[in-house]
Amino acid sequence: METDNSKEAETNILGYEPIEKLLKMFAGPAIVSMVASSLYNIIDQIFIGHAVGYLGIAATTIAFPLVTIVMSVGTLLGVGGSAFAAIKLGEGKPKDAQKILNTVAAVLLLVSFCMVVVGLTFLEPILTLFGATEATMLYSKQFSSVMIAIIPLTTYLIALANMARTDGSPRLSMRALVGGVLINIILAPIFIFGFGWGVLGAALATACAQLFSVIVLLWYFIKESNMRLNKYDFLHPHKELLTRVLAIGASSGLVQLSATILQIVLNNSLLYYGNMEPIGGDAAIGAMGIVMKVNMVFISICIGIGIGSQPIVGFNRGAEKYSRVKATYKMAAKLATVITCIGWFCCMFIPHTILQIFGSGSAPGFLDFATDCMRLFLGGVFTAGFQIISTSYFQATGQPLKASILSLMRQFILLLPLIIALPFWFGLYGVLYAGVIADLISATVVFVFIHREMKKLSRLIES
Repeated sequence: METDNSKEAETNILGYEPIEKLLKMFAGPAIVSMVASSLYNIIDQIFIGHAVGYLGIAATTIAFPLVTIVMSVGTLLGVGGSAFAAIKLGEGKPKDAQKILNTVAAVLLLVSFCMVVVGLTFLEPILTLFGATEATMLYSKQFSSVMIAIIPLTTYLIALANMARTDGSPRLSMRALVGGVLINIILAPIFIFGFGWGVLGAALATACAQLFSVIVLLWYFIKESNMRLNKYDFLHPHKELLTRVLAIGASSGLVQLSATILQIVLNNSLLYYGNMEPIGGDAAIGAMGIVMKVNMVFISICIGIGIGSQPIVGFNRGAEKYSRVKATYKMAAKLATVITCIGWFCCMFIPHTILQIFGSGSAPGFLDFATDCMRLFLGGVFTAGFQIISTSYFQATGQPLKASILSLMRQFILLLPLIIALPFWFGLYGVLYAGVIADLISATVVFVFIHREMKKLSRLIES
């Protein structure tokens, strides 16, 4: 038998509106925002593929660990800050929430500046570590130098977009991100083809797009938000608040950091074993870069669904409305699974059509290897939907250890060692087999976790 813990459970829409309606309301803006974020890199890849070819695509793939490092910093402080600010707002302490916002903004600016200095100073050694070769170094330096220079923009975009959602303005966050993507779509072909700037033009278009998004968000937090950016709090960051922000955001930042390590190992494995094959290492990196970007679209949708389901799950768990908790999880998991099954079907049966969007590639066997990447590396992607929703569920219900373990399961615990080990027996294709094996094993582990959780919910519903 279920009980309500507060009167709010009877008046808050999270406690009584139909689950389907709530998912549309909360997941819609989150999906648009997540897809918009992923489109930044995809747009660059498409135009670069047509203008420069597979070496340009390889260069952006080599630079991607830089992007994920920056994202890990932005996520660490942005997610941690927004979650902690939400707690303070819920406690009726808006001044503390404002101090958190300003502390995050001040620390991000300082850390970002340090990252710019280090990145530009040691750019070539860093790119070599990430898998750049003589053939791709020039393109990699052109793209990466701009991406490093705009690190303050990138981190602020991630952090302020999260803080805007906490402040009750998810649509503003969505509009800022979508507006940036539209600017990128307009400027990228002009800079790449019209001005003939190639890879550099793609990076500059991204810089302009992010500048627009950050200006929109900064204006909101300076002029309109309930928690404002102000000179005094910005110049006096609070160490105690920062410590709590870092603790809350640690798991999310760790997931992003693990993605960085994975990308570095993946790039170097493709380079090493690709050079043993006719396709060559640079082309192998370029092919995998396309595959990862295609996969990012479907994964972003699922993450958006997960983000949208979290407030519904969390509220109803607290209100002891366990049947609504279970119904929300099941609906979100089914929807995400449909999305990833559609993605899997496209990768299995129309890979050439997808690859043509990014240019044909001039390296011998490029399209054939890219097709194999899609069919093998993403062979288990149909399982990703319910895995993402399950992880979101454990976060929403206050089970951070389970959420962290499941978040790291596929990428860090399984995929990373498989990428290192399997090529000893299967060469370059061992890297591709690692993807599908990691997906299937992690899906099995996640299923065990979530099956037990659903049984527990069923007992609570019946009691």
